[in-house]
Amino acid sequence: MLRAVTIQDLAIIRHLDLEFKTGLTVITGETGAGKSIVIDALGLVLGDRADSGLVRIGAERANIGATFVTSALPALREYLTAHELAAGDECLLRRVVSADGRSRAFCNETPVTLTTLKEIGSLLLDIHGQHEHHSLLQRPTQRALLDDFGRLHGLVQTCRDAYVLWHQATAALQALHGDGTDVVSRCEFLRFQIQELADAKLDASNLAQLEGEHRRLSHVQRLREVSAQIAQRTFEGERSALRQLTQAQHQLSELRALDPALQSVVDLFEQATIVLSEAEREMVSYGRAVADEDPEKLAQIERHFEKLHDLARKFRCEPATLPALLGKFSSELALLESREQRVDELTRVVEQQRNAYDIAAQALSKARHAQAVALARATTKILRDLGMPHASFAVELADTAQPSPVGTDDVEFMLTTNADQPRRALRKIASGGELSRSSLAIQVATAGIARMPTLIYDEIDTGIGGRVASVVASHLRALARDRQILCITHLPQVASVGSHHLLITKTVDRGTTVTRAEYLAADARIDEIAKMLGGAEPTAKSRAHARELLAD
Repeated sequence: MLRAVTIQDLAIIRHLDLEFKTGLTVITGETGAGKSIVIDALGLVLGDRADSGLVRIGAERANIGATFVTSALPALREYLTAHELAAGDECLLRRVVSADGRSRAFCNETPVTLTTLKEIGSLLLDIHGQHEHHSLLQRPTQRALLDDFGRLHGLVQTCRDAYVLWHQATAALQALHGDGTDVVSRCEFLRFQIQELADAKLDASNLAQLEGEHRRLSHVQRLREVSAQIAQRTFEGERSALRQLTQAQHQLSELRALDPALQSVVDLFEQATIVLSEAEREMVSYGRAVADEDPEKLAQIERHFEKLHDLARKFRCEPATLPALLGKFSSELALLESREQRVDELTRVVEQQRNAYDIAAQALSKARHAQAVALARATTKILRDLGMPHASFAVELADTAQPSPVGTDDVEFMLTTNADQPRRALRKIASGGELSRSSLAIQVATAGIARMPTLIYDEIDTGIGGRVASVVASHLRALARDRQILCITHLPQVASVGSHHLLITKTVDRGTTVTRAEYLAADARIDEIAKMLGGAEPTAKSRAHARELLAD
C-alpha cells in the first residue's frame, strides 16, 4: 500500500507531506487547490514523462518521493531482489525533475531507468481518471483478470506446463539437427581422429609411467657410474664400510665376554651388518640391471613422446589432455551415429507435446469464452448502475499470432456508452470519466481477486449525482474492504463513505501560494461535507444533511 508522499516544488506546491492509510480515503478541496497535482506527482514516480513546466516557477528542480509498504507484495519483493533494489519491507520511489526538463529516477535511492520505474509501479498502484496509469488497459492484465474472474488458474497452469514440455522437446530436436553440418562427413572425420589418437595408445596413468621411465633412461650413464662408486666405497676392499663394520662386530663380541653390558651394542652392530649386507645384494642386482639397459628403449620412448607432442600441437592442447579429447570425440561419434534414431524419437515427442498443448489451450480458450460472457454481463450491469444507461461492455477473444505459455487467446475489453455506437477497445476510450467508471465497474465485478493493492480514482464522479452518486459511493466502499482506495471527489455522497477524509487547501501568504493537507476530524468533516452540499458556508440544514450522510 501507499504509505506516504513528499512533494517539493511541483507546480504550485512548494512543500507537501502526505501520509495515507488503509481503506478508503476521500480527498476533497476547491478547484485549483492542488488535488490533481498530487495525482501528477504520483504519476511521475510511476514513470510518467517529465515536463519542465511542472517545476514550480523560481525553483531549480521538483522532487517527489513515494513510500510503499511491500511486506504483503511477494511479486514486487521478488522483482526488487532480482534487480538488487530490495530494502526491507518498504519501497521508496523518487523522481527529480529539473527546470530544463531532464529527470532522474530512483528506487530505494538506487538510480533506475524509467522503464524499471514503470515496471515497479505496475505492481504497486493504478491511477484511473485523466491520467495514463491504467494497468487495466494492458491486454495481459485484461487476460489475467478474465482468468482470475473465472477461477481458471488450474487450466492456465496445465497449459503453461504443456507449453514448457513442448518447447523443451523442440529445443532438443533443433540442437540435434545442429547447424546443418554434413553428418556423414563429420562421422568420417571423427573416426579418423579417433583412430589417430587410439594408435598413440593414450592412457593417463601410462603417460606418467612413461615420463618416469624416460627420465631414468636419459640418466642411465650417471646411474651406472654413481651406483658403482657407492658399491666400491661401501662393500669392496679392506677399508670398505662393510669390512670395517664386520671387524668392529667381532671385537665387540670378544669384549662382551669381559663385560656383559656391551650386549645391546653387539646386537645393534649385528643388525647393522645384516642390513648393510642386504644393501650390498640390492646394489649388485641394480648394477647388473642398469648395465643391461638397451639404448633402443630410450629411443622408442622418445619417439612415442614426439608423436604425443605432435598430436598435442595438432589439437592445440596439452599432451596430458589427449585421453580426454579421445573420449570427447568418441562420445560425439556415438551421438551422431544414433542421430537418426534420436531424431525420430524426438520428432514423435514434439508431436505428442504439441498435441497436449493444443488440447490444454483449447480447453482454456473454451472456458475463457464462457467466462467472458459472464464478466461482460456483470460489468455492463454495474456500468448502468453507475449512470451509464446505454453502456455495453464485452470481452472479445481472438487467436494470438503465436502460441504462448498462457494459451492462444488475445483478450480485449470492449466498451460503448452510446446506444448508436459500436463497442471500441477500452484502451482507445478518450473520456477520463468513462475510463474511471469502467475501471470501477470491472474492479467491482472482479472484487476479491484484485491484483493491484492501491487504486486511485480521480474525479470519478464527474457528471453524475443523486442515486448514481450513492451507487458509486457504495461500490468504492466495497472495493476498499480488501485494498487501499484513494478517491478525489466533489460529491458529498462519495466523501461521506470514506474511512478517512483528506482536505487539500490553497492559501496565499505574502504573495506565495501555499498548499496544505490535513485529515479532518468528525466536526470538521461535517462542515466540509456540508459545504459540498450547500455552498461556501455550511448551514444548520446542510450540517444535518451531512450528519445523516455520515451516519448512513
